[in-house]
Amino acid sequence: MAVSYNGLWKLLIDKNMKKVDMMDLVGISSSTVAKMTNGEFVSMKILEKICERLDCDFGDIVHYEKKIKDGGQ
Repeated sequence: MAVSYNGLWKLLIDKNMKKVDMMDLVGISSSTVAKMTNGEFVSMKILEKICERLDCDFGDIVHYEKKIKDGGQ
């Protein structure tokens, strides 16, 4: 499985915010943001905090991306 937080990064751009602004507003660590930058999993609690503070929904910030298997399937 792979997750993409591109929706979150776009939302931050729309709100004229930087990652550090989000960290301060939400109260999350730089290591959590680093995980998200690298497409790694973070807890639902973190996503809940982000959605609450940025007034958005899970689908606005995270997207599931299927990995393509060998053979094109």
